[in-house]
Amino acid sequence: MATSSRSSAQPAADRRLAAISQHLAGSSATNTLKGRNKQESSENNKMDSFKQQPHKLLVIPGPIEVADDVLFAAAHPSVSHMSPEFAGVFQDCIAKLKQVLFTETAQPIIVAGSGTLGWDMAASNLVEPGEDVLVLNTGYFGDSFAECLSIYGAKVEQLGAPVGDKPTAAQIEEALKKRKYKMLTFTHVDTSTGVLSDAKEICEIVKRVSPDTITVLDGVCSVGSEQILMDAWGVDVVLAASQKGLGVPPGLCVTCVSQKALSVFKARKAPATSYFASWAKWLPVMEAYSKGSAAYFATPAVQLIYALQASLTTMTTRSPSLEERFALHQETSTKLKKAVQDMGLSLVTKSSDAAANGMTAIYTPDGITPGDVVGKMLKKGVVVAAGLHKDIKTKYMRIGHMGVSVVDKSRGDIDQIIQALTESLVESGYKPKNA
Repeated sequence: MATSSRSSAQPAADRRLAAISQHLAGSSATNTLKGRNKQESSENNKMDSFKQQPHKLLVIPGPIEVADDVLFAAAHPSVSHMSPEFAGVFQDCIAKLKQVLFTETAQPIIVAGSGTLGWDMAASNLVEPGEDVLVLNTGYFGDSFAECLSIYGAKVEQLGAPVGDKPTAAQIEEALKKRKYKMLTFTHVDTSTGVLSDAKEICEIVKRVSPDTITVLDGVCSVGSEQILMDAWGVDVVLAASQKGLGVPPGLCVTCVSQKALSVFKARKAPATSYFASWAKWLPVMEAYSKGSAAYFATPAVQLIYALQASLTTMTTRSPSLEERFALHQETSTKLKKAVQDMGLSLVTKSSDAAANGMTAIYTPDGITPGDVVGKMLKKGVVVAAGLHKDIKTKYMRIGHMGVSVVDKSRGDIDQIIQALTESLVESGYKPKNA
């Protein structure tokens, strides 16, 4: 009987033990959730209160000023690049980048590296040795892209223009009719001259005259500050970087590839001629992240991806809208260029339709070197850039106006630039015409 009694009592004891365990587990889960919510609330409070240390205003044509929330995101604690949490962040970046470039079908490829790595990606994945490439050259970066293509074995032809100008539509059409090119590249905004190429017009000419030719838009200095309708215009590849119009610290190479370009890549006769830049390595990783899953080829720049997510979220979900952001860049560009011309200075760009909205290149007055003005502006807390183009390097300077400096008017960055420039010119012995 005793044995029977113990046997009948055991299930009840097990049930009580199970109930206690469940209660404790529930309490633990509740406490964990409360702890997590408290931690998230604390992090949000820290983000809201975070302000950068006082520093000189950085208005070169990239890197640019970074918003507080983006810089805070870059300080995210270390996480595994293979974790579900990080995969979700990367997935969000891919989706929002497609919004910025107005594409539904292209595949973003975001890797650790300089924007220059984008040249290697385009050259090594889309061109095979001996194939013809047409480079529309509007400055230093056209020269450099052409050099990169040559290193990978492409037969490069360059179509240039006088400094501060761009090839005409008629010249582009004539070049395309003379020879069948595998690829046509152009620098959307050449940072050395401030020249803006007409991406829509170029793509329309290619589609009409040489529809099999791949169009590659070097948008390192334009993505985020110039509108790019990738699908509508028929851009096949956009190359970009994190540190300019996207408003993120340097370190990310951002590429977006159309289905047409991917088909060309997949039809290659030989493997890509780069290891790290090979899309055969990166596409499976990006396709996995696009679906919210992690995959591995090389370690991504984890904290920069968090920063990119913060910036893209601002650009795509908050006020001002994307369209309004582009309009603000145009408005700011007009304001700064008018102020410069009212002082009696000349722009490097030959016409308004060839002038970028995210930067301005300015000739300094006779007898005053760019170094004189740049140095004096630096002492006033404003960092601008000297010249880069080899033909006019000692005659001009460059100012960037992108991202938060443009979108957040309350900062007063543009007025600070104009005031520092005016005072520096006066101190250098020049009397502005509007003084």
